[in-house]
Amino acid sequence: MAYLDLEHPFAAPGASRDTAKPADTAPSFSALEWSVIAVARRDRISSLDEPGAIARAFGGLFGFGKASRLAEPKLETLRRLAVHAWRRGYALPASEVGNFLKAGFTMAQAELLVASVTGGTMGSLAWKIAA
Repeated sequence: MAYLDLEHPFAAPGASRDTAKPADTAPSFSALEWSVIAVARRDRISSLDEPGAIARAFGGLFGFGKASRLAEPKLETLRRLAVHAWRRGYALPASEVGNFLKAGFTMAQAELLVASVTGGTMGSLAWKIAA
């Protein structure tokens, strides 16, 4: 016995219909990613640099610690961009934005990050990236 779907007369057969919900296009971060962004607030720009040989020697000799990096590369990339956003706002280095995108994030997430830490509205970040 055949079934006639009167609610959707021109729809594809039930087996071929896409029953998945449409993807949410709004940018967002997970709770862990938001905590990384919050922790990055206290980090300085200098925490992003690799220490030189002399700095490592003095650090070992006098016990100066360096800011530890995150073990997860994707979260470390997020932390690096968040540090720049906390310190410089929309003036982000192009290399950091490129690394952010390569890590699997989107430009919309970068805009959300900067807008949330600066208290600004989301605008186009593409023309504000520092070279």
